[in-house]
Amino acid sequence: MIERGRAAVLKIASGASGDVSPKHAPPTIAFVTPGSFAVPSPSSSSVERVVEQVAPRLAPHVRPFIYGKTARGLGRSGRLGAARCLRFPAASRMRYLRAVASSLRRRRAAVAVVENRPAHALALRARSRSTRLWLSLHSTTFVEGAAISRARLRRSLRVVERIVVNSAYLGERIAELAPESAAKLRVVHLGVDPDRFATPFTPEGAARREALRAERSWQGREVALFVGRLIPIKGVHHLLEAMPQLVAEHPALLLVIVGSPYYGSHRQTAYAQRLQRLGRDWPGHVRFVPYVPYHEVPDWYLAADVALVPSAAREAFGLVNVEAMACGLPVVATRAGGIVEIVEDGQTGWLLDPDALGAQLPERLLPLLRDPALREHMGRLGRERVEQRFTWAHVAERWRMLLEEAGVVAEVDA
Repeated sequence: MIERGRAAVLKIASGASGDVSPKHAPPTIAFVTPGSFAVPSPSSSSVERVVEQVAPRLAPHVRPFIYGKTARGLGRSGRLGAARCLRFPAASRMRYLRAVASSLRRRRAAVAVVENRPAHALALRARSRSTRLWLSLHSTTFVEGAAISRARLRRSLRVVERIVVNSAYLGERIAELAPESAAKLRVVHLGVDPDRFATPFTPEGAARREALRAERSWQGREVALFVGRLIPIKGVHHLLEAMPQLVAEHPALLLVIVGSPYYGSHRQTAYAQRLQRLGRDWPGHVRFVPYVPYHEVPDWYLAADVALVPSAAREAFGLVNVEAMACGLPVVATRAGGIVEIVEDGQTGWLLDPDALGAQLPERLLPLLRDPALREHMGRLGRERVEQRFTWAHVAERWRMLLEEAGVVAEVDA
């Protein structure tokens, strides 16, 4: 049933083309970030990072604008490549949205893409009635539970023309919550810039890898790497609970956990403290690395041997899977959410049943730790898959096609 649902989301027919005809001058497309972080920022969430990568790449087909919060050292206006960044105070969310709506009216934006906050679409619709609203969803966090009522979610989805989701899994979930909005759904997988992610398969990458491993005293170790937020949904506790068997059968294992509970912060939570206590039982085999700036992340993948992604079922996409594959790492991940759309089981890594993670993790991880040739084979296949399907160039082209489908931009000759 789930697989049929995902297939249905991927095959949704095109909706109405709208009532805005392409002009000679490219239309203005505004990406409205939640107001949680400035753009650009080295410590933002994945929402802002995606916008930073996609919006500039849409030029010259559109005039891209990015709305975000003010921050020390950044002016109220700036540029990020071909995109214009406009920043407003965001201590009050409604004040921020009012400022954004006023700017959208002045600039006569053809489309405003509301990022990951369905409720913001309602506020913008009330204040900017002439702008076509789209919604770009990155996770399930703000579409269910305490974040928003079902009735409010459905009202929010009614006022948007398109709902762009980063996986068929997420699209299926939205269709379950608001069946009347299913025809608006479009899937655009995320990507990476392959040039930023070196692999050990080139002389330069191999040399860089050896230097990093020497710097971190990882020689003679097989390094399993987790990168992400230390929150329960990411499942790091499962890795630590498996350490007795893993270390007993492979004493050279080093589990490196890179991340903190919050973006851009070293603040701790009860869950993170629990992980630290579990890790203290394995000195020499578990190493915690607090939050690192995003530009440093590729080096952590390059120096490791295997990437671990033990996320729970609500993981909408899991960009870390793509990043690890871009660096030529095999991925051992859960068969959960949108991850199954990224990792090819038995080819670019292994997918584990979330309900049997404790038993399956050693079964799949230990052979990879023991077999460098298998790691390289899977790693090369993963890098090829990224280059073929998961780059920011692919993402931007898919967005351009959606804007063309909706009549916002002119058709590009083949």
